[in-house]
Amino acid sequence: SPIDGYDLVLTIDEVIQHIVERALDKAMVDFAPESAGVIAVNPKTGGILALAGRPDFNPQHYGDYPASYWRNPLISNSFEPGSTFKLVTISAALEEGVVTFHDGFFCPGYFSAGGRNIKCWSAGHGPQSIKEVLWNSCNPGFMSMGTRLGKERLFDYIQAYGFGGRTGIDLPGENTGILFNVDTMSSVDLAVASFGQGNAVTPLQQLMTAAALANGGVLMKPMVVQEVRTESGELVERYEPEAIRQVITPETAEELTVVLADGVERGSGVFAMVEGYRIAGKTGTAQKIAPGGGYLNNLFILSYVGYGPIDDPQIAVYVFVDGATRGPNWGGQVAGPVFKEVMTEVMRYWNIPPSAEFA
Repeated sequence: SPIDGYDLVLTIDEVIQHIVERALDKAMVDFAPESAGVIAVNPKTGGILALAGRPDFNPQHYGDYPASYWRNPLISNSFEPGSTFKLVTISAALEEGVVTFHDGFFCPGYFSAGGRNIKCWSAGHGPQSIKEVLWNSCNPGFMSMGTRLGKERLFDYIQAYGFGGRTGIDLPGENTGILFNVDTMSSVDLAVASFGQGNAVTPLQQLMTAAALANGGVLMKPMVVQEVRTESGELVERYEPEAIRQVITPETAEELTVVLADGVERGSGVFAMVEGYRIAGKTGTAQKIAPGGGYLNNLFILSYVGYGPIDDPQIAVYVFVDGATRGPNWGGQVAGPVFKEVMTEVMRYWNIPPSAEFA
């Protein structure tokens, strides 16, 4: 006869998991994407609070579904991240003193690297502050930061945030992603990497980067299992939060967090704004790689990552919507509302008081 094994006590919060699943189901109807996913974490501990992907399957009858559905897209899939990756570039540039938020930048609509003019997503933003470069998600501004940092310094920070390696989450099938080879990459590679093209990363890696900013610059190891107990409830093992490294100083993390929150209220993240709360966030709109090379013109990976409330961050959330066939093709307008729905419900569920400015 079978013998009962140990029980696992998870970091997953069943209410937040339900909130996430409901928001994802709505997004699948509203935007009809190929796939979508949401993952949430406690930035102070690394404990995963919710994790869900679509399309999903019934594990009791997994053979009735395509094998591609069996993968956990939040940890097993990697893709070019788009503008959510700009959090790495700007935090590195601030930390290294390459830019300050008091500096200015002029965007003519392109950035020149390796004899090529690499276009901005807009026709040209003109004169901006560095804050506005972030709020407008101005590609030439970020290419300038990355070029001034240089490939070695930029990739030191990329790897310090955990990209190009496994986070160590206690789930099977984690993907490391793929990074440019620093020794052989060109000036064009450096420029496009600075605004989120060229490297392939996982949703979990992007979430943990935002969580590090929320946690004073400290990158935590994500975990799902909190305790192992016997059938009778006796503790066998408890897993404590594990800090991986201090990536940036608390001062840089705090400064960037405040500016990100300002951007949610007046920049491309306005569709993710949570009424009554100061929430930091960043949009992402990434081109999908075509099967034969190059990029598709009509399908995108739309994403949003954020955390809050900024005075005491309790949760960080990453949303991706891959290949939406309905609605706009901008991360802020598709993934942003999903993020807003999740964060609004979590603030209510946890009875978190409004931010001081709204109290």
